[in-house]
Formats: sequence, structure tokens, C-alpha cells
Amino acid sequence: MIWIGEEDVGSLVPRDEALVSVLDHGFTVGDGVFETMKVVDRRVFALSRHLRRLDRSASVLGLVAPSHEVIRDAIAEVLFANPQLLSGSARLRVTLTAGISPLGSDRGQASPTLVVAVMATKTWPDSTTVATVPWVRNERSAIAGAKTTSYAENVVALEYAHVRGASEAIFANTVGQLCEGTGSNIFVVVDGVALTPALGSGCLAGVTRELVLEWSDAREADLDLGVLQVADEIFLTSSTRDVHPVTRVDDRELMAGPVTAAIREIFRLKSSADLDP
Repeated sequence: MIWIGEEDVGSLVPRDEALVSVLDHGFTVGDGVFETMKVVDRRVFALSRHLRRLDRSASVLGLVAPSHEVIRDAIAEVLFANPQLLSGSARLRVTLTAGISPLGSDRGQASPTLVVAVMATKTWPDSTTVATVPWVRNERSAIAGAKTTSYAENVVALEYAHVRGASEAIFANTVGQLCEGTGSNIFVVVDGVALTPALGSGCLAGVTRELVLEWSDAREADLDLGVLQVADEIFLTSSTRDVHPVTRVDDRELMAGPVTAAIREIFRLKSSADLDP
């Protein structure tokens, strides 16, 4: 079942009956924002942080997000209607678009569209591989730092990585700094210290990234893309991966090391103790 509606008026509908207008600006030009969250014990992990980030992304695009109460109620309805999906791994997505608009970049006067959906997911393997891509993130983009539905760039990059046997694609930015993955943040371990690109690189302010910075000695830094060839350890973070060790970057093999293992365990313990940190 999926919750779909405008503003505070919505309803649960089966997936095959869910309807969004072909004139919705999220469909025609990708004018929308979203959050993807993992579901643990029938609850959404770090929901408050995700809702705050949804607000920030919406503000960047000039969208007015529904109240957190409306979104929480919609999430509760979706989770209650899908108990069969919650015994294993599941991801929940909240999508907000500008609603029905003219065919083109101009927005209309309709209310925003809000969709909440949940889907079962597979568990990630213990480690993963990444590939760097020949395209860059624009750290000066009008939507830099916003989690928007304009994801075609990521689709192309991820397919590039998959063809090369990797699960994730890694971008530099326009000045050659390490930036992020298509759906993840990246950390490198250098001289025993975990480092992740600063937000000024154009990367998304990931919720898991934020928690790792709060819960460990990891810190932000300006990093050249070349650090991937010399780092002692590398790991990804995301809402579905948590802390995910990387064992291959392009043609370079490396081990899942002790710093990554320690941070992964810290994250596991703290996230288990508090589902809305």
C-alpha cells in the first residue's frame, strides 16, 4: 500500500492503483525532493533527521513541505498497512514534488504532491566495490546539497559502475576534489584517521554521514580524488548501507581495516540503542 495525496489530504492505495498526474512537475522535469529511510522493528530509523533534511531540500527548491505531523501520520499508515514487508529489511521513501504544472520549467499553482511508499530490500554484502566516473558534481549548482528527484545523472553513473563490476559510482567535483557516490557518502582512512569530504565539496549532507561524524573521531576535510589510491581504508555510508567497507576502487584492491570495523561497530551499537538519534 502507498500513501499519496496533496497537502494534508491523502489516502492509502495499492501500488498498482497509485496515480500521479502526467503533468506533475516531479514527473515532467524532476522538480521534487525525497528521503530514503531504513525501517527497523517497524519503525523508521532517524526519522526526525530525515524530515529536517527534507525541509532543507525543499527550501533549496522553493517548495513548501507538509508539516512533520502530516508526514509522520502518512508513514504510520503505510507501515501499518504493510506488515509483511517489515519482518526483514525494508526501505521507506517520502517524495515531495511541486505538483501539477505546465509542460516546461515554470511551476503551476497546484498543491505539492506527497507520496510515501515502502518496499522490501536485500541486505548488502559485508563489503563492496566502487568505481570512479569521468563526470563531476557541480559544487556551485543551484541544487547542490539538496536531495532532489533529478537523478538521471546518478542513473548513468551507476550503470557505468555496474558495467565495471562495482556497486557504486564515485564522483569528484569540478575542482578535482573527492565528493560522493550516487546514493552514498564516502570516507577514507589516512594515518589512522577517518576523513570525509566537507559539504563545500557539493556532497549531500547524509544522515548516516552526520551520525558517524557525531559518534566517532571521523572528521571533514578537503580531499583530492587521488586519495582513493593511497588511503589505508575506504568505506561508504548511507541509510541502507550504514557503514559499508570498500575492498576495491577501480583496479585497486584493499582490505576492510580496523578503523572501519571500529566505526561500523560503534554505529551498530548506537543506532540499535536509539532509533531516532
